[in-house]
Amino acid sequence: MRKNRVAGNWKMNKSLQEGEELTKNIIALNDNSNDVELIIIPPFVQLSSLVKLTQNTDIKIGSQNNHEAKSGAYTGEISASMLSALGVSYGLVGHSERRTYFNETNEQLLAKTKALLSEGIIPIFCCGEHLNERNSNQHFVTVENQLNALKELTAEDFAKLIIAYEPVWAIGTGETASAEQAQEMHAFIRKYISSNFGKSIADNCSVLYGGSCKPSNAKELFAMPDVDGGLIGGASLVAEDFIGIKNSF
Repeated sequence: MRKNRVAGNWKMNKSLQEGEELTKNIIALNDNSNDVELIIIPPFVQLSSLVKLTQNTDIKIGSQNNHEAKSGAYTGEISASMLSALGVSYGLVGHSERRTYFNETNEQLLAKTKALLSEGIIPIFCCGEHLNERNSNQHFVTVENQLNALKELTAEDFAKLIIAYEPVWAIGTGETASAEQAQEMHAFIRKYISSNFGKSIADNCSVLYGGSCKPSNAKELFAMPDVDGGLIGGASLVAEDFIGIKNSF
């Protein structure tokens, strides 16, 4: 049975003190009334503190990025083994901002995914199209090409992944894919997984929606049969909104 999850990507926001305060508020508001896993994905400098803050809760902590190498002369980078040593449970891979601003390729994203898996960290692999690609009916082709980065994985390793569909045109814009658009793409992603890794793995893979998901539209999105939760941006920076989205299940 697929697990429902709501992950909050804080991006480059909040100081250490602000992040600790926000996390405490999330913990206080989280009544565990539904079986939905909460994941907080803060800036690197907050990881150690937030792992400690959440250690006696059901909330998990994730990283926003990792280098593919175990160690070496990579100034400014952080390895998966360093994240594992901190107690990080999840790791974002291939977020559209990493693809766009840092020109991350399929080859790099596969290597980063493998690095996380080797350290027992669950990758949250992101995929999604730009508006011009959707308008020219290339959105399925784009997402398939992005997912092809993972084709080298064994079925056993792929089964550990979470996929996050994030239509780039809906990230931070206030625009949101309709529930029907989200369902259509999530069903396509699940069919891709089934074709390449087997139906059982596809049926059990959590596919999250990311793209201006907020309390006002989460219930409709989460009602779709192939939407298993959300990768939340701006709304995750407000404890009441983040918990409101979680409670939309």
